[in-house]
Formats: sequence, structure tokens, C-alpha cells
Amino acid sequence: MTIPVITIDGPGGVGKGTVCLRLAQHLGWHTLDSGAMYRVLALAAQQHSVRLDDEKALVNLAVDLKVNFEPLADLSGTRIILEGQDVSLVLRAESSGAAASKIAALPAVREALLGRQRAFRQAPGLVADGRDMGTVVFSDALLKVFLTATVEERANRRYKQLKEKGIDAKLDDLVAEIADRDKRDMKRSVAPLQPAPDALLIDTTIISVDKVMARILSVLELRNL
Repeated sequence: MTIPVITIDGPGGVGKGTVCLRLAQHLGWHTLDSGAMYRVLALAAQQHSVRLDDEKALVNLAVDLKVNFEPLADLSGTRIILEGQDVSLVLRAESSGAAASKIAALPAVREALLGRQRAFRQAPGLVADGRDMGTVVFSDALLKVFLTATVEERANRRYKQLKEKGIDAKLDDLVAEIADRDKRDMKRSVAPLQPAPDALLIDTTIISVDKVMARILSVLELRNL
């Protein structure tokens, strides 16, 4: 029997991570934060003095990447351990996301991480969030969700998150950085950011996580899933 997967795709700041964790908790399934894998690889590249455009070196680094993802006790997030060091906070910086976006556009890098992502598919099921989970990595998912929200609202959310963690940020800079990343992710030649043809589209600009969850759960019920 095929292990079931639900994918939660969309650009940064739409609530993918929160919805993924809550849905997985509700179902008792595993989670995959695929974006974190690219952030970790980008950080590892910087720590090992590997250029972000050196595709061959990045692939070698990806294959031997020593990283562990440890769910927090309260299921509010994941602790990410890179080569024995907790890098969770560092990876939340906007510069980390920008670096991840650059290496994610490299075909060989995406291919190198594909197997590692698919290995997260374990019983009883997986909820995976990212940008190409439903279109590429788990194209056979039983439910594909694509979340959207305005750039301004996503920048506001990011600004509040960073401030709460004591990280300095400027709202105008975040708006520009998010818009730039959206453009880069949607225009890349390999696995561009886009909803799968059969994806459930939800705009989270003005609705709560509770309402997003209710919408997804109602669809699962309607489809007897």
C-alpha cells in the first residue's frame, strides 16, 4: 500500500509551515519542511566556502550533508541541527531564504536533494511543505494544497516574526526581498513555483490558520480521505 502524502505548497510567508505542522499533528503523520533543506545547504556552502553558483561543489555537499530535523516538544516548529550545531535561528534570516532560492534554481542541486526529500515518506503518512512538493517531489499526493497571500501581508508577517525573535528588519526591505524571491522562484527553468493543476487553492491574506485548517479537513472528508 502506498504511503499517503499531503502537500502544502506556496511562496514564503503564506503559512505553509504552520499549516503543515498542525495538519500533521491532527493526522498523526510525519512532516517535511523542504525549504529548510535548501536553507541548510546554502548555509553549509557558506560555512565551507563554497560559492552559491558552483553547482558541482554544491551537489557534493548535498550528498554528504550532515543534518537532522528534530520536532520541538510542543510541535510549534523544528530544531535543525547542521554538523552538530543548532542553526534553527540562523536559517530564519531573510538572507538565508535568498541564498536558498539561488541554489534551488540549479537543476543538479534539486536532483541531489530529491531522494533525501522522498525518504521522508514514512508510515502512517507525510505532510510536506515547500514550493514543488505537489508538482515534482510528490506528484502522486492524495491532496495538494497551494497557499497564497499578498506580498504586503507576507512581509508584515515576516517582520513580526523577526522582531519577536530579536532580529532587526525593515518592512520595505522585506517587501522587496519577498517580491524578488517570488519572481526568481516562478521564473526558474526547473520546478518553478506554481500550483499543481489539481491543487486546492487557498488565499490566506485575510483568513486565520484555523479557517485554512477547516477548509483542508472538509475537503479530506468530502473525498473520504
